[in-house]
This record gives sequence, structure tokens and C-alpha cells, in this order.
Amino acid sequence: MDNAGFIIASYIITFGAVGAYAIGVIRRSRKSSRDIPRDQRPWL
Repeated sequence: MDNAGFIIASYIITFGAVGAYAIGVIRRSRKSSRDIPRDQRPWL
């Protein structure tokens, strides 16, 4: 039980970093998708 704080902190840091990366990727993809003309968007 001596390492519980370290383990919990490691999980918080890991999930926080993955979440921040995911938010960054989503924001960047939304911004770059606005630059593509509407007729060249295969996902529409």
C-alpha cells in the first residue's frame, strides 16, 4: 500500500496525457477539414 499514491498519480497523468492528445488531434482535424472544398470531401 506504500505505492498506491504513485500508482494512482501515474494513471491520472497517463489518462490526462492521452485525453489531451485526443482533444488536440480532434481540434486539428476539424480545423484542417474547413480548408478542404466541400465538393472534395469524401466523408460527406
